[in-house]
Amino acid sequence: MSTTTSESTLKGKVNEVAGKIKQGAGEALNNQKLANSGAAQQVKGHAQQAWGAVQEAAHDTEERNRPGFEKTAHDVREKLTSSAEHLKESIKHEADSYKNRG
Repeated sequence: MSTTTSESTLKGKVNEVAGKIKQGAGEALNNQKLANSGAAQQVKGHAQQAWGAVQEAAHDTEERNRPGFEKTAHDVREKLTSSAEHLKESIKHEADSYKNRG
């Protein structure tokens, strides 16, 4: 488990909270542009936090030096990149679906 919190993780948390506030204000004021901007900022924050988690995991794997760990580290990297690609495709599919509704 990582003891280091990356700058990306911290920035992501700030963007997530700021985006939630902005989205809430936009919805309360019936301002779609502001609400959408807040939602986009939240997505950015989530992406930054995910990137921070990858950085933290990479830092942790650099600190470990034991026989057989290289295979485990490789498997973790493969799972992370595969999950990120799947998430990207899922988000892209939903965005395209939404664009095509209108």
